[in-house]
Amino acid sequence: MQKIKKVPQRKCIVCQDRDSKKELMRIVKNKEGEIFIDLSGKANGRGAYICKSVECLQKAIKTKALNKAFKMEVSDEVYEKLLAELESYEK
Repeated sequence: MQKIKKVPQRKCIVCQDRDSKKELMRIVKNKEGEIFIDLSGKANGRGAYICKSVECLQKAIKTKALNKAFKMEVSDEVYEKLLAELESYEK
C-alpha cells in the first residue's frame, strides 16, 4: 500500500478560496512588526495567505483584510509595497 501524501491546504483571507499552500502567497508579520511577502513559506511570524493575483491583493487593500488577520493597523505604505512586490513577481 502506498501512502498518499497530504497536500497542505490554506484559505485566502480575501476571497476565502481554499488551495494548496504552494499556490497561495504567504504574507508574514514578524515580532518586529514588519510585514512582507514570504517566498519560502517558512519565515517566523504570523502568516496570512492570499491568492497570487493583483485583484485579490487590491481587494485586501480595500477591505483592510491584513488589519484583521494581524490584529493591527497596517499602513497604506505596507499595502503599496506588497502590491509592488507582487507585480514584480508576475512579470
